[in-house]
Amino acid sequence: MAPPLAGCGSQQAATATAYQSASGPSGLDAVIDISHNVTVTDFDAVRRSGQLAVIHKATEGGDWVDPSYGVRQKQAQQAGLLWGAYHFGTRQYSGSDQALAFLATVRPTITTLIALDLELNDGNPRNTMTLAQAEAFVATIQEKTGRLPVLYTHPEWADGRKLGRRGVSLGQPIQSGSLLARCDLWLADYRESPQIPSAWAGRGWTLWQYAGNHTEADVAYGSDRKAVSGVTHCDRNLYAGDVSSLKRYWARGGRA
Repeated sequence: MAPPLAGCGSQQAATATAYQSASGPSGLDAVIDISHNVTVTDFDAVRRSGQLAVIHKATEGGDWVDPSYGVRQKQAQQAGLLWGAYHFGTRQYSGSDQALAFLATVRPTITTLIALDLELNDGNPRNTMTLAQAEAFVATIQEKTGRLPVLYTHPEWADGRKLGRRGVSLGQPIQSGSLLARCDLWLADYRESPQIPSAWAGRGWTLWQYAGNHTEADVAYGSDRKAVSGVTHCDRNLYAGDVSSLKRYWARGGRA
């Protein structure tokens, strides 16, 4: 979910399809995530491609709002797509302030999936959100909305391993009994069989981002699955369930 500032109808819609990798888990291939660096030509075409939901970047840090967020939310929902919003966390503002800025922008309803993107800030590693800030962000979201956000992260990052040229890490693994581990996991892992972070070992992922910046010319795992129409590129995600389950999950704001 590469953030742009930092290092994520009228015609019959295609049916969302289940996906089974050769050696990995299965899921419903029906969720994409995008930000303003993706050109969107037609959300109806996105829906006709079999996609059911879009998660869009809304904010970064405490002072940046994705300029395309509001317009695209309306367009996507008019096309019959479920809607979600994510925040890219940074270090320069407190976790609580970032959560408040995110909520002020998104103004989520119960059917808006909300997510925190917790990962290494490749473009500026020193501005990477800390573990404490992430916990404060989640606590504030829970206090203000009565629900936990989904947590987007990479397995190595969540397990406290050093990444990048400078060997940056969270400092320690996310603990299984922590507030963060209570969030549903949106796992980013482009291997065919994803690794589950230790804090979610007993639960697994709810969303699995299995491919990034997917286009017709860059098909994940060499399969013949077509790219999503209506966008120049997007990240592709599996949902751990069927169509009915996905709709129920979204209708409850990301609560099973």
